[in-house]
Formats: sequence, C-alpha cells, structure tokens
Amino acid sequence: MKNLLLSAIALSAATLTFAPVANAAEVFPSSVQQRRLEFLDTQSKAVGDIQKVRLEHLDTQSKAVDDIQATRLEFLDSQSKAVSDIQKTRLEHLNPPSAL
Repeated sequence: MKNLLLSAIALSAATLTFAPVANAAEVFPSSVQQRRLEFLDTQSKAVGDIQKVRLEHLDTQSKAVDDIQATRLEFLDSQSKAVSDIQKTRLEHLNPPSAL
C-alpha cells in the first residue's frame, strides 16, 4: 500500500511538473506560425508596393514617350509647312506675274 501511495504521489508530481511544459510546447508552434504569417504578410505588402511603384514609373515613361512623339510630329509638321512655303516662294519667283 505504501508503494502504491508513493507511486501515486510521484505520478501526480510528474504530471504537475510536465503539464506546463506540455502546454508551452503546444503554444510555441502556433506562436512561430503566427510570426511567419505576419512576416509573409509584410513581404506581400512590400511586393505589392514595389509593383505599384513600377507601374506608376512605366505609366510616367509612357506619357513622356507620348509627349516626345507629339513634339516630334509637331516639329515635322512645321518643317513640312516651311518647305512648302519655300517652294511656293521659289515658284512665284520663277513665274513672276505677267506685266500688262
């Protein structure tokens, strides 16, 4: 009987000793997993922000290219008008109005 009582006390002591450790072991993985999820969430947000900045940069570049092309077309149009005016002046010079 004495052995049974000592065994029961030893078992109770062991249970009380290891129960907090077992609970801590259960909490620890979820805590690590929570940190991992927070880290991944932060990375996802950072990637989203980087992609947003890249798209804004590409949009700005596209607008700049459009503006450059418009300026070039305006310049070419002005050159064409100038050439046309020069040719008109030359033709007038070559064919003076007939004097009556």
